[in-house]
Amino acid sequence: MKLGVAAGATAAMIVGASVPITGMLEGYPVLTGQAMRYALGAAVLLLVARRLPMPSWRDVPPLLGVVLSGMLGFNALLIAAQQYAEPGFVAAVMGGAPIALALLSRQRTASALVGAVVVAAGIVLLSGGGSWHGPGLVLALLTMVGEVCFTLFAVGVVRRLGVLGVATWTCLIATVIGAVVGTFVGGWQVPDARQTFALVLLAVVVTAFAFGLWYFAVNRLGSDRAGVLIGLMPVAGLVTSVLLGAQDLTLVSVLGVTTVALGCVIGLRKPQPAAEPPAGVLADRTASSVT
Repeated sequence: MKLGVAAGATAAMIVGASVPITGMLEGYPVLTGQAMRYALGAAVLLLVARRLPMPSWRDVPPLLGVVLSGMLGFNALLIAAQQYAEPGFVAAVMGGAPIALALLSRQRTASALVGAVVVAAGIVLLSGGGSWHGPGLVLALLTMVGEVCFTLFAVGVVRRLGVLGVATWTCLIATVIGAVVGTFVGGWQVPDARQTFALVLLAVVVTAFAFGLWYFAVNRLGSDRAGVLIGLMPVAGLVTSVLLGAQDLTLVSVLGVTTVALGCVIGLRKPQPAAEPPAGVLADRTASSVT
């Protein structure tokens, strides 16, 4: 369990801290930029995995689900949502992702659900709320759905293909789809030095490394308990912004971080196994059933 928590927390912190890096790609074609990012990420993963397991036909739908909703779709929706809503509002709506994962998990526990609610409250405090107009609310909700799908679609297929197998195949599929669709929507553009740095960093650290860590955590902890670690993403974003001098550390943000941490502690509690009845009671039950 400790390894799963450490992997999930590290992945969430990496993704959260990468937000300023993603901002360096503002104005760059979304789909072809992602195609290049995922192509490089897949190359790194192939070097690590060396042998890639072949998916069966039943693995194709969930892999496509991860790519279309949780990778290409998520990033496109996130950019679109921020055109109609403040970043704080989008972040607050995405705070519902841990709750959705806790409710939709097949092995959901009360502690995971309570922890997810507390984490969501902490995210709202960290984000500061925000406003929206036009389709901002719908786009923010769809972004949250993409975040949830990135985890849920992978639960079963990770058990069959392994962590590296799922991470590599999703990157390969995202590369092909992003390149084909991006050719007609947005086109291709040679990145400058700043954009190249951002693409390489996102590909190697956020994609190849963080994807593998996250799916390892989901496989170890389950989607409901791993979901509470999503709350660490805005925490990492806050820490990065404070260190870069882009944001001041306020009492409200400290309270938000504390609330998220409390939610993670609650949600990651290991369910207690049901207590076995005393030997005498068990013997009486057995005797009565025989009678």
